[in-house]
Amino acid sequence: DCNGKSLLHAPSSLPSNITDLDLSFNSLVVPRHGTLLMDFPSLRSLNLSSNALLVLSPAVFSNLGALRLLDLSSCSIAYLHTDAFKGLGNLHTLLLRNNSLQELEVPFFLPLKALLYLDLQHNALVSVDTLSLQLMEAVPQVRLEGNPWVCDCSARSLQQWLQRRQAVQVTCASPPELRGSAVAALDSQDLGCWMKQRFPRGVSTAQQITVTLSNTTTPPAGKGGRSWPYLVGFLVAAIGISILIALAAKCKLFHKNFASYRHRPLPETSSIGGSPMEDSSSWDRDSSGQGASKNHPMPDAGHLQAEDDDGFIEDNYIQPSEQLPEEEERELHLSI
Repeated sequence: DCNGKSLLHAPSSLPSNITDLDLSFNSLVVPRHGTLLMDFPSLRSLNLSSNALLVLSPAVFSNLGALRLLDLSSCSIAYLHTDAFKGLGNLHTLLLRNNSLQELEVPFFLPLKALLYLDLQHNALVSVDTLSLQLMEAVPQVRLEGNPWVCDCSARSLQQWLQRRQAVQVTCASPPELRGSAVAALDSQDLGCWMKQRFPRGVSTAQQITVTLSNTTTPPAGKGGRSWPYLVGFLVAAIGISILIALAAKCKLFHKNFASYRHRPLPETSSIGGSPMEDSSSWDRDSSGQGASKNHPMPDAGHLQAEDDDGFIEDNYIQPSEQLPEEEERELHLSI
């Protein structure tokens, strides 16, 4: 028992085979390199509480392979090196309460294979990452009370971890509306995760966690996921333009064919059953015998030509060279 002696180093007069050592309430100087207690390999319990140990150097306890309990409470520790507890494979109890830890580095848990009790009460922890929580799953007892936990959506993993452990003593420090509330009793909406739940109230917590994590980890659909409406629109526009072009071509052809086959009958000038030639000869006879020149004047050439045209074209008068373009146009119309 060497507590409260204002010691800077462990007394050299102590026997090397001691198993329990209390060096609390001293002013021990931690070496930057090497180990703290090189001459005591048989230690099973070491109390270093209330010493101004600001920084623990790497492997500072590496020669204490038999250590079971390590008390580092109230040592103003603000940072733990990743190799601070290297060599403590048999450590069962680690007390880190009343320090200034703001975050937990994941690797510092790795050497502590046999850890059964971890005390992190009354530090400055505001959040803890998911990997550290997974490593702490193997520790039967973990104390996290008295830390200024921020209860926002980043505390979702901590809330689930505390629910599984039924730890209701861990409370929120912020935001103000949740100050003093048990973290384990909150849900995703209380933590600010305003995701719409797609499951009924009766669904178990594990299923809710699965759905929430799957929704939050799904990458947002980028331009590739939203490109199909543009592709459909492009195809519809291309098809519509093709149809309009085909209709325009067909309409032009229709008007051309309609204009070529449209007939308008000429005014009738001959009598019923008579032919233009017969009318002409009868007119000559009447004019010579009865002096009908006064009553029937001589028609001009244009009038005779009009009388001779009945408005219809005989097929025999159409030359083969004229029929060929019409047949080609008709075949083109049918193909379209």
